[in-house]
Formats: sequence, structure tokens, C-alpha cells
Amino acid sequence: MSGEQHEEATDQRCIELVELLTAYLDDALTDDIRTQFEEHLEGCAGCQAALAQWRTVAGLAGRLSAEDVANLDPYVRDRLMATLVIPRRR
Repeated sequence: MSGEQHEEATDQRCIELVELLTAYLDDALTDDIRTQFEEHLEGCAGCQAALAQWRTVAGLAGRLSAEDVANLDPYVRDRLMATLVIPRRR
């Protein structure tokens, strides 16, 4: 496999991993998918950083009350939701 092909395969794997981040954090992956996820994570600094960011976001979001969310400016709420939504493959 050429270096370019390896990069493309890694990039695709990273995209797949990012789509599984919330399921990973919720402990909702099957054992075999979790193992593959963690094996990839061990060697990928970018995916490690993405996981750390999601852990931070989840921790901060968990501190918000229903009143906090209800009182968010609609523009801010929409931007936040757009940032948090992970596109799903069809």
C-alpha cells in the first residue's frame, strides 16, 4: 500500500471512528467494535484529541440545567447544535 493509499485508509477510518464517539462514550458499542475503536485510538493522535474534546463537551453540557438551555439565545443554541451533530453516512 502506498503512503497516499495508507493516508486515505486512515482518513476513512478516522471518519468512521468520529461517527462512533458518542456511542463509545455511552458504552454502547459491541465488544468487537469497541476493540477496533480502541486499537485505532492507540495510534491516532487526531482521534485521541477528538475523543478528549467530546469528553470535555459532554462534561460541560452535563452541567447545564434545563433552564440554562431554555434561556440560550436561539442563534447560540443553533450554532452549538450544529457543532455537536455528527453527520451520519447513508
